[in-house]
Amino acid sequence: MSESSKAGKPQFRNIGLTDLVRYRLPLAGILSILHRISGAIIFLLLPFILFLLDKSLLSEISFEHFRGIAAHWFVKLIILVLVWAYLHHFCAGIRHLLMDMHMGVDKQAARKSAVIVFAVSLPLAGLIALKLFGVF
Repeated sequence: MSESSKAGKPQFRNIGLTDLVRYRLPLAGILSILHRISGAIIFLLLPFILFLLDKSLLSEISFEHFRGIAAHWFVKLIILVLVWAYLHHFCAGIRHLLMDMHMGVDKQAARKSAVIVFAVSLPLAGLIALKLFGVF
């Protein structure tokens, strides 16, 4: 028997995939994970976006072709995901920069700043979604 189990100390183990459903992250943890996911989305899709931009700027015909493609609802949904990823990554990045300067590092301030990031990025993405899908 190990020393730690004899002394009655708690034993910690890694979280498995089956444990993820029961594990409850704080809001700041969810924000941090979404920050990483949004950064990965931006990083992976940026070459494709730049390629499409380059092809759309070749002529008026190619621009109209890509404009027709962008009018499809599924493509608009992909654009909306990219817009959300950018807005979330930008707002969370400002939060992380402030935390790097030791501002808002304690538990309550971290939770408050996480709420602020969601309160700014989600409504902005919602407004862009309304514009993108032609509500106004």
